[in-house]
Amino acid sequence: MRLAAEAPLWLALILALLLVAAAIEDAVRLRISNIICILILGAAFVAIAVAGPQSALWQNIVVFGALLGMGTLLFASGKLGGGDVKLLASAGLWFDIRSGVVMLTSVLLAGGVLALVILGLRMFNWSDAAIARVRLLKPKGGIPYGVAIASGVLLATAMLRG
Repeated sequence: MRLAAEAPLWLALILALLLVAAAIEDAVRLRISNIICILILGAAFVAIAVAGPQSALWQNIVVFGALLGMGTLLFASGKLGGGDVKLLASAGLWFDIRSGVVMLTSVLLAGGVLALVILGLRMFNWSDAAIARVRLLKPKGGIPYGVAIASGVLLATAMLRG
């Protein structure tokens, strides 16, 4: 069940707004609120209720579970933040297996672009004051992967909605 592609426009817009909020919060604070992730999950359940019973819903649950499982392993190894894992998994509930592959590919590509941009920015000779104000400029600062997750999910949703 491709909720991201089949949901009513108003619900897709709510998803988009929540993803943008998560991206902004992660870019500013390097954290993603549990509330945003819960709202994305809740919106997926609303989309499921609006769509009615579907036999293919199991695929969405598999995508959610796989992303949560893989994300938990990445979190445990220090490669991904907890908020990133929750955001990715909750967004994953919006996609069946086929569209989930599109979404994950989009997220990974957006993550690569984001990392290159941030690494490029860090190469400039910024003042100490600028580095103190902007966490992203710190040489060992984190990368707000929530920005990549939100961008990838939005891109995949736009592609799937046609």
